Amino acid sequence: MGGGLNGESSAGTGTVGETSSGAETSMAHRARSVLAIRPFRRLWGVTYLCSVADWLSLLALTGLVSQATQDYKTQSFAFAGVVLTQLLPGLLFAPLGGLFADRFDRRKVMVFADVGRFGLLLSIAIVGSPLWLFVGNFLVGFCALLWIPSKDAAVPNLLRRPDQVETANQLGMVMTYGIAVISAGGLYAAITGINTNFSLQRAATESGASEAGATRLVLFIIAALYLASAATIATRIPELSRRVTSAPKAVESDKPDTSGGFGAMLRDAATFVRTSPLVRGLLIGMIGAFVAAGALVGSSQVYATSVLGGQASFGLLFVALFIGLATGMGGAPKLARKLPRNRLFGIAIVTAGIDLLLVALSPHLVVSLITCAILGMCAGAAFLTGVTIIGTEVDDAIRGRINAIYQSLMKIIFAGGMALTPVLVGLVAPHSVTLFGRSMIIDGTRPVLLGAGLLATVMGVLAYRQMDDRRSETILSDLRAAIGRKPKRRSTGLLIAVEGNTHIDTSTQATLLADWLRANSGTDVLLAADPALDDVRLRSVLTEAGLNSARAHALVAAAVRADLVEREIQPALDRGAVVVMERFVDSPLAHLSVAAGLDPTELEGLADWATERLRPDITVLLDRDPATLPPRAGNAEHHWHVQSVLTDMAAADPDRYVVVDGDGSASDVHDRVLIAVKTTMAGRKLARFAQAESY
Repeated sequence: MGGGLNGESSAGTGTVGETSSGAETSMAHRARSVLAIRPFRRLWGVTYLCSVADWLSLLALTGLVSQATQDYKTQSFAFAGVVLTQLLPGLLFAPLGGLFADRFDRRKVMVFADVGRFGLLLSIAIVGSPLWLFVGNFLVGFCALLWIPSKDAAVPNLLRRPDQVETANQLGMVMTYGIAVISAGGLYAAITGINTNFSLQRAATESGASEAGATRLVLFIIAALYLASAATIATRIPELSRRVTSAPKAVESDKPDTSGGFGAMLRDAATFVRTSPLVRGLLIGMIGAFVAAGALVGSSQVYATSVLGGQASFGLLFVALFIGLATGMGGAPKLARKLPRNRLFGIAIVTAGIDLLLVALSPHLVVSLITCAILGMCAGAAFLTGVTIIGTEVDDAIRGRINAIYQSLMKIIFAGGMALTPVLVGLVAPHSVTLFGRSMIIDGTRPVLLGAGLLATVMGVLAYRQMDDRRSETILSDLRAAIGRKPKRRSTGLLIAVEGNTHIDTSTQATLLADWLRANSGTDVLLAADPALDDVRLRSVLTEAGLNSARAHALVAAAVRADLVEREIQPALDRGAVVVMERFVDSPLAHLSVAAGLDPTELEGLADWATERLRPDITVLLDRDPATLPPRAGNAEHHWHVQSVLTDMAAADPDRYVVVDGDGSASDVHDRVLIAVKTTMAGRKLARFAQAESY
């Protein structure tokens, strides 16, 4: 239940997604690379033990309460009572787990919590009193309150790179909500059904002692699982005690002090939340998201009836929601390649709020299933993105407290929304209306879901504005980037590439274009050249390393290109400059694929990796007659093949390319390039990069 109710699914905390390489790494490969890290692999195994124990305890304690009484009403509240008593510590003592995670050795805190859960479950099985069951379950929830933030805060420190955190989260969620649930359900069914399976019902007493005995056996197994977890953490994962002292850039200047008492640490966490727009926006968005989730879950039973789908519609809606959740969590890393996570989080919340409005207005079960699935996708992406941001952007010294606040507010808001929703739903009497010739029940669920959707949308917009670090780009542009296949724009500058068959042509036209822009634009202009043409730099690397093969040449050229993009091009674009790049990607790809016979797909993936999938806003292709070019040594057909490849590239992406006749004098070609660039800038509303009178 800690896995499901207490949030042990976060597998650590956040992840930034994998790097933005062109050839997207498969999930299987990323999972193997993370599981190859021994400390994380062992913690993943511990997560399995604890998650199975959590789900088993939910089933076993509910069964034990039901068996302790014959009263139907009392039995009907058994599940809610077990859930509530384990959630209650998180509602009452929200920051405590985070304080322990930041102040003490996290490995020792986790061992202490697991030993505590072992003793408590053992005592519940032995004592058998319903009163002690609820008291012990409350204390189990308190132990989980200490265990979860320590684990979440420690996971990023076990990984080799920040881009592995997201994969670690996904593995944790698969374990907690997939493998562990199936294991726990199967084990519980096998043990409690042993009397039926082996025809032992006659041995049962009239009081049902055999059923209680089977349930107590489950409790002993749960206690053993927690003890095994404690032993594994204590003896096999010493890395959980590791601390990272260097702070991320985003919070480096406000690194928290953990030398004071608990009161000072609480004040420090509150100050951090108040002064950090990123974390503040995260919490604001989360409030809207879980208010909406609480309203949906709290009204789901009545809502299922209102769409006239029968009792089975309730189960179908939940299946759709959880399929959407899994899809959203699985797709979040791909979306993060197109959008920064601080903007993706707000967009996911806004989209979820708008979708909840559609759920409220849905006239038919089919529409409700589709909208619930989309809602689940947005919620899954938002949740994974949120814990990723905490794991990668928050300093290790305060990460435990922020995790505890995030998890505890989630429980408080979700539980409050579930409790308040039935009251609000009951204020509106249901009545039937006919819409498009079909009956539809309007009851209290509709206005409640409309209000929750509106609140989530507003909170998502507020979170987006708090976390947005690129005010020049609109939310609609980000949505288009998320939906489309093109790489994300991460800056406000403009990148113009000049591609062509020969270095002389591209160098001349790139220089003339950059000079014209400097003279006629109101912004900074940078002229950059293809690193493969930098003979001094490139050949020094090749010569010193003794590299002669074409593949080695391509790798070294990609490394130099990556350095150029990181040091010069991307910073210039980030500050809003115009970058004119001679032979950015396309011409080198064409020449290497033709001259060296290398695989174009592999070369494109290498180029994407080197440039972080950065692509020009405008690519000027100089279309020159290859017959007018001097033949390349040993290959008279080389220029024809290269020009053919470049022309095919331009035809495949006409929105990005501008093909210019490259024949004639340099001045004539320059005039054509200027006309093409001016027209394209005007057509794409990029005139801010040049003065209006220049057009």
